[in-house]
Amino acid sequence: MIEQKQKVFVAKLQELPMRIGREVIVDENKIAVFRLSDDRVRAIGGVCPHSHGPLAEGIVSGDYVYCPLRDYKVSLIDGKVQEPDDGSVATYEVVIEDDSVYILL
Repeated sequence: MIEQKQKVFVAKLQELPMRIGREVIVDENKIAVFRLSDDRVRAIGGVCPHSHGPLAEGIVSGDYVYCPLRDYKVSLIDGKVQEPDDGSVATYEVVIEDDSVYILL
């Protein structure tokens, strides 16, 4: 049996500023959503695994976000914390339909 993923509306694409995160809470889970400078949208777990900082408030550079508390560098592609640090956060599939942004859970 194929599991149907839940589609959660985040925002209209134009409502998401480029390179600025937005925190979405779904079932008590914090998810950080980012619109990159090339209009791709990425979604990752919203809490840094080390300092528990709010990743949606981090600085975006390319395909990475820097934790606002301790500057850990987290990939927006695979959720991995970059060396010399380690750890990871969840990643979520993003779908854009008719200019509406959704995350799949």
